[in-house]
Amino acid sequence: MNDTEALKAEIKKLNARATQAKMDLHDLSEELPIDWRKIPEVAARAHQAYSDLAEARARLKAEG
Repeated sequence: MNDTEALKAEIKKLNARATQAKMDLHDLSEELPIDWRKIPEVAARAHQAYSDLAEARARLKAEG
């Protein structure tokens, strides 16, 4: 597996992680006000997941 293929595989995993984080945030929002204290934790996970995904996509784009 070359570097580009490895990066594409990483992006696929990161995309799945970001999608799950989005769903977790959505589920939490539907249950409010129950578990409102979890908002910062769940939001931080979603933010990090999308940040990691954007960084990996930028690396792939830079590779051409």
